[in-house]
Amino acid sequence: MFDHYCTSCQKRSLVFASQIVSMANTDHGIEIAFACWCGADQTWTTGKAAPSETRTLTAA
Repeated sequence: MFDHYCTSCQKRSLVFASQIVSMANTDHGIEIAFACWCGADQTWTTGKAAPSETRTLTAA
């Protein structure tokens, strides 16, 4: 799980594995597509090639 700020509902919430729709390796990093609790489609790019930003990862 990880936390995410939704661009649709403007709320920060935890995203669980069951919400992940797809993952793909790209030139920009690992792109994770998921659905927010509000139902909005969201993406998160992570990995070494991803732009740096502060994230809180939580192990379950």
